[in-house]
Amino acid sequence: MTKPNWHGVFPAATTHFKADYSHDIPAFQTHLDKMVKAGVHGMVVLGSVGENVAHEYHEKMTVLEAAKEAIAGRVPLLSGVAETTTALACRYAKDCERLGLDGLMVLPAMVYKSDPRETLAHFRSVARASGLPVMIYNNPPAYAVDVTPEMFVELADEPTVVSIKESSDNPRRITDIINLTGDRYVLFSGVDDLVMECAMLGAVGWISGLVNAFPHENRALWDLIIAGKWNEALAIYRWYTPLLHLDTHVKLVQYIKLCAQETGLCSETTRPPRLALEGAERERILGIIRKSIATRPVL
Repeated sequence: MTKPNWHGVFPAATTHFKADYSHDIPAFQTHLDKMVKAGVHGMVVLGSVGENVAHEYHEKMTVLEAAKEAIAGRVPLLSGVAETTTALACRYAKDCERLGLDGLMVLPAMVYKSDPRETLAHFRSVARASGLPVMIYNNPPAYAVDVTPEMFVELADEPTVVSIKESSDNPRRITDIINLTGDRYVLFSGVDDLVMECAMLGAVGWISGLVNAFPHENRALWDLIIAGKWNEALAIYRWYTPLLHLDTHVKLVQYIKLCAQETGLCSETTRPPRLALEGAERERILGIIRKSIATRPVL
């Protein structure tokens, strides 16, 4: 398979809910449209930030159809694949292909913590279930399953596995993967507060959470990094970093949605077991957000 031209900022898009936890499809589509118009280069729906595992299977199809309608071919559209079994993940991959998506971001099977042999078998099966290009999402801090650089060497014989979202919280991995596999994979940074470091080491894209709230600043930071304008990029990065830190917490979905609510792009409503922030924690996060909004850089 020819590697797709995936690069730049891909939001890990939030999924919008009403107060009763049903989907707010018009708000979801409006949000996607605003991020595309702000200049993002792709879109990932139903990832971790999109609360994939808080959905019934048929609901995911509704979200994908709505996203496809909103994106309308303007940028590549990928879906997270986060099922509990390999068989269900393969079914999901086939349905994404049927719906006309542009790619898959495949997570390890949820709940069960697979060993390396099982992990590779899962990814191989999902990759072979459709003809869509696959991005492997490696996030051992969140999912307790690590896809090591050596394992990516083994996966290199799968033609549809074309990309890696590296979220191991260890920028050294970018160099290790490149040293072992050359230009075999399209590398994305998956940790918001490590994006500048990962881009300097060879990542060509950024799957971002905070872009849901700050799409213009996200795009400006990425453009400056890619242009090698390090001092200008660093100025935005230092402003942005307190917000980007919110992407690395177990409550990243609540934090990111609260950010996007404060900037007028999203409701903070999440599906249980995720609950709205309250008390001192809520005030602390709002303080970070509001200070950042008040000091927003002029682009």
